[in-house]
Amino acid sequence: MLKAGDKIPEFEGTDQEGKTIKYSDYKGKKLVLYFYPRANTPGCTAEGCSLRDNYHALQAQGFQIIGISADPIEKQKSFHDKYSFPFPLIADTDKKIIQSFGAWGKKKFMGKEYEGILRYTFVVDEEGIITRAITKVKTKNHAEQILEEIKK
Repeated sequence: MLKAGDKIPEFEGTDQEGKTIKYSDYKGKKLVLYFYPRANTPGCTAEGCSLRDNYHALQAQGFQIIGISADPIEKQKSFHDKYSFPFPLIADTDKKIIQSFGAWGKKKFMGKEYEGILRYTFVVDEEGIITRAITKVKTKNHAEQILEEIKK
């Protein structure tokens, strides 16, 4: 997994509208990149809505937000439109971005172990350097958690 101090990898993906999103489009800007397991599930919905509801507070700090999961474009679009997210959701179906950030790995659910997307968030500065890597995401209060991390 990438950690604070690491430079983020170049990435390119397709958002919910079929538009290509590249890291180069965001160079010189601060970013919040959040990886989530599956659209329209309770935890992912709570996390996305927390970011949506606090979008202006994050923008006031200079941040752009990008959500990333392995869901296909159609599912990302449905999720995006249903909850009126003001930021793009990348459909990383081949998991290249997810794996390049180290957001893929072993998980446990109800005693079973399996591989999947790890709910991680990376706070990135204007130079593309990770300033915070959040691995214990509080889904219902994620934006507040990010804002607290920024103040540290």
